[in-house]
Amino acid sequence: MERIYVEGHRGACALYPENTLISYQKAMEMGVDAIEFDVWLSKDKVPVIMHDSNALRTCGVNVDLREMTLEEIKKLDPCCESKFGDRFKGKVEVPTLYELLELAKRINPEFKLGVEIKQYTEETVDITVKALKEYGFYENCWFYAFNGRIIRYLKERYGARTMGYPDFQMKEFENYDYYDEIGLSMSIVRSEICDVYLTKGLPIHMYCADTEEDVNLCIQKGASLITANDPRALLRIIKDTE
Repeated sequence: MERIYVEGHRGACALYPENTLISYQKAMEMGVDAIEFDVWLSKDKVPVIMHDSNALRTCGVNVDLREMTLEEIKKLDPCCESKFGDRFKGKVEVPTLYELLELAKRINPEFKLGVEIKQYTEETVDITVKALKEYGFYENCWFYAFNGRIIRYLKERYGARTMGYPDFQMKEFENYDYYDEIGLSMSIVRSEICDVYLTKGLPIHMYCADTEEDVNLCIQKGASLITANDPRALLRIIKDTE
């Protein structure tokens, strides 16, 4: 069996506040091969890490990152209080892409990164790629986006290693010509339409497999990379199969 990469989704977001440095550090310490993160630009064009453009769900404040300066964003508290209570309150902040890359470089300069472009502008791609190249991570990246135009731009402008999603999940979808890999959620992996995407002959990333049953199904279906919110079961099973 070919090696299957283990990726921590937003770090280890089942255990720590998502898209925070502690979540990423703990995932790396667990032994994942890669981490997935989400990139937006602040009002002053700094790449910051958060899944949603709006900070309400994770920070409890109804504001849009794209309308905030980095200084303002740094005052947010992404402690995910609705999920973790006050356990992490006042102990985490919204990281910049540069801070995340510093952490990854310190722990393992060869670490792999799943870079989700959330803001669908060429400028977001350009600033993100520049940072990844400056920190020496560009060659170890997969670039993800739910937007066909951005996938195409990544491929045509940078020759990036791209991973898109099934056509019905994409915005501005054209075709699969610019995909190197394809991402399937567990709901699709479990469904009868999974085989439609397996027959495209592309390497498959499957997300988010948090139970032994899900992990084993991903392995059975031929996943090349498996993402988990809680990587512990995934790491244990993958280790046992090596």
